[in-house]
Amino acid sequence: MSPLSPKTANNPLKVHDAELARYRARVEHVLTLRLDHLKAPRDLHDAMRYAVLGGGKRLRASLVYATGEALQAPESDLDAGAAAVEMIHAYSLVHDDLPCMDDDDERRGKPSCHKAFGEAVALLAGDALQTAAFETLADGASARRLPMIALLARAAGADGMVGGQTTDLHAATDASTVATLEDMHSRKTGALIQASVLLGGLAAGGDPGVLAALSEYGRCVGLAFQIMDDVLDIATDAPKAGGPARATYPGLLGVDAARARAISLRDRALVNVAILGDNGTVLGALADFAVNRNH
Repeated sequence: MSPLSPKTANNPLKVHDAELARYRARVEHVLTLRLDHLKAPRDLHDAMRYAVLGGGKRLRASLVYATGEALQAPESDLDAGAAAVEMIHAYSLVHDDLPCMDDDDERRGKPSCHKAFGEAVALLAGDALQTAAFETLADGASARRLPMIALLARAAGADGMVGGQTTDLHAATDASTVATLEDMHSRKTGALIQASVLLGGLAAGGDPGVLAALSEYGRCVGLAFQIMDDVLDIATDAPKAGGPARATYPGLLGVDAARARAISLRDRALVNVAILGDNGTVLGALADFAVNRNH
């Protein structure tokens, strides 16, 4: 079935429910084992578990597994990358919610980590999750792990997510053009989504041509995902509270043009994932989900 089948247009992932449920369950199990392995003070350990096992779409882990499986890698070779990228994502959310950043008191219907454990412990929990992510990737004998570590470090650091977050602090005045806004979100949100795809590709030993196509697929999906976040904030009348005013795609382009930009990026992602043939069906559905979701 094509990723663009009209039968799945309103719910593009429905046909892949079993695979996605398996990915979520597997990464939850791996994350639990990794956290239980740590010898941390009780309040720090509890805060880390609260942050990383508190639900979520597990989109990034699913991209690792779906990409690796499309390239015939066993799940056991993909666990470290999937768990590591989810730890990085969780740490970033803990820090984003702090009063010095977005000052959000709630995350996924529950108190934010700093509201549940205090600001100092939440800050340290984020720090510990970041280092645990790289420990997870380093804890393996595979020669493929070193480029995976370097990839995740770039995606999470000053050239990627942290750099994008820093730019976002000044977004009200600096993100005055679509190009500037796209550069910011390609770092802040897109870099980690793109890295998730490439972690799966590297773990599977993908050749340079395949990795290049996957990189472009991940770039497009990450940016489309962020555009639709902005559109959904407008549609639900729920802009992000706290922090500085944010430049958004609908604010610069209008809602219809922003949605059209997301669809265009989705279409480019599908062109690139076509290199995998029928093995890329789940990745195609995930790209479609990025623009057709309602949450």
